[in-house]
Amino acid sequence: MNPRYPIYIISKGRWESRLTAKALDALGLTYYMVVEPQEYDLYAAKVGTERLLALPQEYQHHYDTCDLNGPDRVGAGAPRNCAWDHAQFVLKAHRHWVLDDNIASFNRLNRNLMVKVTNGAIFAAAEDFVDRYLNVGLAGFNYDFFAKAKEQLPPYVMNTRIYSCLLVNNGLPMRWRGRYNEDTDLSLRVLKMGMCTVQFNAFLQEKATTQTMKGGNTAEFYEKEGTLPKSEMIARLHPDVAKVVWRFNRWHHHVDYRAFKKNALEYHPQHKSRYFVDNYGMKLVEKNLVTVSTD
Repeated sequence: MNPRYPIYIISKGRWESRLTAKALDALGLTYYMVVEPQEYDLYAAKVGTERLLALPQEYQHHYDTCDLNGPDRVGAGAPRNCAWDHAQFVLKAHRHWVLDDNIASFNRLNRNLMVKVTNGAIFAAAEDFVDRYLNVGLAGFNYDFFAKAKEQLPPYVMNTRIYSCLLVNNGLPMRWRGRYNEDTDLSLRVLKMGMCTVQFNAFLQEKATTQTMKGGNTAEFYEKEGTLPKSEMIARLHPDVAKVVWRFNRWHHHVDYRAFKKNALEYHPQHKSRYFVDNYGMKLVEKNLVTVSTD
């Protein structure tokens, strides 16, 4: 019940914490980590070399930052393009997973009960769902903090942004771009093609909030300039659906996804409907609490 598509973690400055890597290790999943060459040895000392991919410099040199301040300030999109090429041209995979490096765990939400999973079944289930259709460009797991216990949520939401934990269709005629908010930009470009995105609420990621962990782009970008430039970039790239707003004491981008409601899923001609509930071997198990005496 483990995923069949390759998994990549994009990591920078977090060889000590390695939240996502530890979460995948706990699930017994294999993965690659794409790291910058100057940090390769630091990561290798922690995880070995078999799963590490050093980012070739050309991915940074030729990356489209969409930044009016100059092309030398590259974000996380360059290593994501490296992962994409590796999955498509080296592994010959139809899709690949690409994950941020600050995900602590993965969860299943069922009947308003959020439970941490202990294997890769939710990844396999998501892959099977997406492969039923011809036109899913991106899919992924929602954030756990958006799944409120008292709210009634559908198992998935169509045609919205996919963040931080993405299942990417390798056949898309595009690549990552943008110094910031590259997830939003890619989601919008996929939707503007008439393709679909699928955000799972049934499967969730427990992700650290942006700017709360050292490493990544926190020190390089956000600590110095705040959130306004990244919000302005999305509004400039997609002025038809995006604008800059002030909320929660900082600048945000707001995207109106209503324009993509008509993007409809198209069944794969080889898909065969299954008329039974498949839980992929998942069972709800109550862990026994062990009390340790300190006497």
